[in-house]
Amino acid sequence: MKLAKTIVLVLFLFCSYAGRTQIKYEQQDKEILNEIFNQLNDYQRNSTSELIVLAGKFFMETPYVAHTLETEPEQMVINLRELDCTTYAENCLALARTIKSGNLSFNKFTNELTAIRYCNGIIKGYPSRLHYFSDWIYENDKKGLIKKVSKEIANTPYPLAVDFMSTHHHSYKQLKNNSDLIPAISQREKEINTREMFYVPQNRISEFESKMQEGDIIGICTSVKGLDIIHVGILVTKNGRIHLMHASSAAEKVIISKNTLEEYLAENKLATGIMIVRPI
Repeated sequence: MKLAKTIVLVLFLFCSYAGRTQIKYEQQDKEILNEIFNQLNDYQRNSTSELIVLAGKFFMETPYVAHTLETEPEQMVINLRELDCTTYAENCLALARTIKSGNLSFNKFTNELTAIRYCNGIIKGYPSRLHYFSDWIYENDKKGLIKKVSKEIANTPYPLAVDFMSTHHHSYKQLKNNSDLIPAISQREKEINTREMFYVPQNRISEFESKMQEGDIIGICTSVKGLDIIHVGILVTKNGRIHLMHASSAAEKVIISKNTLEEYLAENKLATGIMIVRPI
């Protein structure tokens, strides 16, 4: 009996240690999280979309910093101090879902963010992260965390042809340092390219703007060969028009665009349209 208890204790300690080593954060991240919980605790009955907007506005002026997720080996990174466009949207969605659940804890937030960021919600090394945003959309729609709405809005197929990571592997730290990961990335790209995805073309944004909602998350489609999405943001209404709330590399912080979404896209020569998802 003593031996059995000892084995159970050892396994528990090992699992606890393993779980901790997969999470990277600083004390300030917990403090920011608790501050958000305190501010938004009374909004639990709001919709997930409304909570995303509230969480997004909390991060106004937060510095834009790229590559905050790049750790070796792959870990669950929680960084609320510095955001890029994708981590901004991910954190806002995870926060909204955590607040909506009523379980305002660090562990709940971590579990939500892990489910959003990784294929099947499981960390299995670098290839398990959802690197392509069209893949992020597909997986999180399948998990029931968001709903793809581009088809019902514009019913325009988007021709997927992603291969940028495998053909430009020297641009990615993990792939440059470990070529054994490239086949897994390449296989994922092939799988992505078999899917049917839809988008709203850039020249039809005004036509369908009335069907877009605050709290919708968008990926900006691109003409860059091998890529699907070049930027991510959250839609908000300003003076009766749709604008983009996002972590901007140009502004180097989280902002709401001065221009409407239509104008913002028209000024970006690489933008071809948007994929839209609605939080559940």
